[in-house]
Amino acid sequence: MIVATAGHVDHGKTSLVKALTGVDADRLPEEKRRGMTIDLGFAYLPLASRVVGFVDVPGHERFVHNMLCGVPGIDLALLVVAADDGPMPQTREHLAILDLLGVSRGVVALTKIDRVPPERVSEVAAEIGELLATTSLAGAPVFPLSSVSGAGVDALKNCLAQAARDTEPRGAPGNFRMSVDRCFSIAGAGLVVTGTAMSGEIALGDEVRALLAGSNARVRSIHAHNATAKTGRAGQRLALNLAGIEGRRPIARGDWIVRGEVPPPVRCIDARLRVVDARPLAHWTPVHMHLGAAHVSGRVALLEGREIAPGASARVQLVLEQPIGALRGDGFVVRDQSARRTIGGGAVIDVFPPPRGRAKPERLAWLTAMELDDDAAALRALLARTPAGVDLARFAANRNLRGEDVHARVSMKVAAGLGFAPQAWSELKTDALKGLAAWHVSAPESAGLSEQKLVASRRLPRGALAALVDELAAGGAVVREALGLRLAGHRAKLSGADAGTWDAALGLLEKDALRPPSLAELAAGLKIEVKKLDRLLSQAARQGLVVRVSKTRFFLPAVLRRFEETAQAAVQAGGAITAAAFRDRSGIGRNAAIEVLEYFDRIKFTRRVGDTHVLVREAGNTETGTESHPGGAPGLQIR
Repeated sequence: MIVATAGHVDHGKTSLVKALTGVDADRLPEEKRRGMTIDLGFAYLPLASRVVGFVDVPGHERFVHNMLCGVPGIDLALLVVAADDGPMPQTREHLAILDLLGVSRGVVALTKIDRVPPERVSEVAAEIGELLATTSLAGAPVFPLSSVSGAGVDALKNCLAQAARDTEPRGAPGNFRMSVDRCFSIAGAGLVVTGTAMSGEIALGDEVRALLAGSNARVRSIHAHNATAKTGRAGQRLALNLAGIEGRRPIARGDWIVRGEVPPPVRCIDARLRVVDARPLAHWTPVHMHLGAAHVSGRVALLEGREIAPGASARVQLVLEQPIGALRGDGFVVRDQSARRTIGGGAVIDVFPPPRGRAKPERLAWLTAMELDDDAAALRALLARTPAGVDLARFAANRNLRGEDVHARVSMKVAAGLGFAPQAWSELKTDALKGLAAWHVSAPESAGLSEQKLVASRRLPRGALAALVDELAAGGAVVREALGLRLAGHRAKLSGADAGTWDAALGLLEKDALRPPSLAELAAGLKIEVKKLDRLLSQAARQGLVVRVSKTRFFLPAVLRRFEETAQAAVQAGGAITAAAFRDRSGIGRNAAIEVLEYFDRIKFTRRVGDTHVLVREAGNTETGTESHPGGAPGLQIR
């Protein structure tokens, strides 16, 4: 169990920790000289059930930023109030911070009772009860005590022991994340980083990285709650000795030691912010943001409304000056620009905000879904709101999911890493078929529509679009051809006089398919101008009816598929093929053989090496598409 002290300066926090544990948590010479806690201190109390770790925080207003480093991830707050002073400004500010971070378990130590009469103790205890009543620590027990005489200390220790017994070990789902609050070197060991493990597990020898420093390292040794251990897990105070550090910058307080698919550092965070200041919070207010052990400057962009009233909450985007490590659900606190008072705090919703449209209705609907605590419910809500698909990797990374089978709990179609609601996927297929039918009506002479234009309005990534087409093709609804997609029942048609000319040209091409006449010979046989025939055959090539292999020669697609197989057989037999060998195997003339092989090189079916051609792809596996030929007419790549 991890306990953090809280309270005003000189109310006896460090003395109380020493009375409970025997350890003086003030470790810095300056702290000894001034008699005041400046930075975090640590002490441990071994109990029969488990070890209780104490994080002793400074109480002076100048060191609230250090106090904020010590409270994330704690199990219980120990609020310390001196009986002679009663609640003071930092008592109230520390209590507000605990409330903003959602710390709901706590006890109150009413210290220095040896300095005041009994009626003063009762008066301050009542004042503390009223102060707690509207916070997350409402009803916390109060223990009057004196760290000097020892009166009441055992009663508090017994309460902490019972709280430790009642504290269930935290589950350790998700990737490992530890908020770094101290870094130091030990002679002969090297760098040691300490902090609270917020999620996941770590073991000796594991490879980790410092998120902000960009450093990779290996865990050489682990101390968990001040004892040597082989593993560490969420809910423990850990000290990790790191070896083999490789990175651009030194590791420092505010960094995160992580393992697994944790999002990179971010500078924009969508969150819900509650205001505790006495004045409203306006759009673009400059703030200091505290998250984990880090604090950075930034501004608050309101996503709804023109201001946030005191006591109210709203969704905001925090635009930061430096990157920070964060995940959905992380608690944070914001203080004013001068870092002298706490303005508010809340929880992170999304660390992947879009670059534009942060306050659009569809974005706010997305954030509403992301605020749901149940992962499966949140994913179902996102799927219902996102017909173009949810990035499942980002969803998992944002919520620190690792190994949890959320997908199995949600009915959806997965394509190229995107999740689609079944109804949305069905509508995508319906829209694609409607769009293809409309294309055929508007362009009956076209052989097909490119895949990229099939559902252009939804802006599907290429992988998801390919999966959609695969499913339509597998069901027989559409056919993939060289120049695009068509409905299974559609055939491209030439109209008017062009149709008659094409039928005559097709007859001549089929008559001597292996040795088709040249463009000039075809024009002479049809008694038509060469330019006019060139235009007609180019259009036929765009429809997939014929393939242009050179400036002057066209082949029927079936013939070129046969030549592919011939070339493949020749290459498999001899390792490469020459123009002469291909001429002999195919039964076509030398000039035509050279033209076909050069065409195969252009479409990357073969590759020329000296006077030979080697196979690049197997027959039937060349990419579809068009290429430019002499004269500018498009040709066809063989499937």
